[in-house]
Amino acid sequence: MKKAAVVLVSLFALFFVQVGSAFAETVLEKTIDPLLGTKYRSAGTTTDGFDCSGFTMYVFNEIGIELDHQSKAQAKEGYWIDKADLRPGDLVFFNTDGKGISHVGIYLGNDEFVHSASNEGVVKNKLSEKYYKTRYVTARRVIWDDLYNQLMAEAK
Repeated sequence: MKKAAVVLVSLFALFFVQVGSAFAETVLEKTIDPLLGTKYRSAGTTTDGFDCSGFTMYVFNEIGIELDHQSKAQAKEGYWIDKADLRPGDLVFFNTDGKGISHVGIYLGNDEFVHSASNEGVVKNKLSEKYYKTRYVTARRVIWDDLYNQLMAEAK
């Protein structure tokens, strides 16, 4: 985890520091925004096409954090977070097939998350939308508090 923290801090310092910017706007959104509209591809892990966990794996890899490539496996990484305590960068998980965790996205703040939807590709949606609200299962934090706080301080 130390290696990931060093890489993340280095990337942040080199590429994403902007005065007055928040973490979600500097690191996450600058990584995610160019990927919006990327088509869905089953088992996809590249900008040629992503499945949901391939998308989250790609985004976190870009900022120095390694994730497994399956939503069920990602749901075991980091630590559990209550929905009321979500912050940008947390992973949010859904049961879309009736068999348990089957979908993952990245929380951006203000009830919004980004994910690779099988019918739309990489898009932003609201957790409060009926489809996602009824299928929400859990959330995991993979960016540790001390690193997150350091990045927030540097972003100001």
